[in-house]
Amino acid sequence: MNKEASVLKTLRVPEATVTRLSIYSRFLEKLDRNGVTTVSSGEIAEGVGVSPAQVRKDLAYFGEFGTRGVGYNVKDLLRYTMKILGLDQHWNLVLVGAGNLGYALCTYSGFNKRGFSIVGVFDDDLTKIGKKINDLEVLPLEEMPRVIEKYGCRIGIIAVPARGAQEIADLMIKNGLQAILNFSPAVLNVPDYIEVRNVDLAVKLEILTFNLGFRAAQNL
Repeated sequence: MNKEASVLKTLRVPEATVTRLSIYSRFLEKLDRNGVTTVSSGEIAEGVGVSPAQVRKDLAYFGEFGTRGVGYNVKDLLRYTMKILGLDQHWNLVLVGAGNLGYALCTYSGFNKRGFSIVGVFDDDLTKIGKKINDLEVLPLEEMPRVIEKYGCRIGIIAVPARGAQEIADLMIKNGLQAILNFSPAVLNVPDYIEVRNVDLAVKLEILTFNLGFRAAQNL
């Protein structure tokens, strides 16, 4: 296994592959907790719901893993998938929007388990500023630069209505953030060097209803 080089071999990796790699890492964590030491591509495939060929193709983007006829060492493969995903380090995040969605995100324990910590939550609503979400005090937007600098944040989360999302994105970028997870339905206009991922829950539901309707039509 070409260890360090394999991690750096990232030639135009499809986003779907990165998504599956995250799923593989969770499955490997489960195996490791259960004391499993080796696993085959077939077992990974069965565990996450893809084909063995897909598992091998996804991992091949990053180098040579495993031994033919033996499989993969669970601890080694877990360590390298986590490194590829950037989860061999801790990530501090800031969040703007202390409404219901912001509250849910701040209290979601899954972030910490994967190495993400929300270290600052901000809002421009005076009725929310000063209140606490877990151990975090909701701060005014003016405090964002100080928190970003203090904790070395590179990622921000937007959980505000669409009308305010672009202004918040501009503020985040101005203060040095390099990536944004956008929960608002707004389409953000950002420079090419800024990574943006949009999470529109209504769109996800519409995909589900489309697929249900398509299946029903196929059965007619």
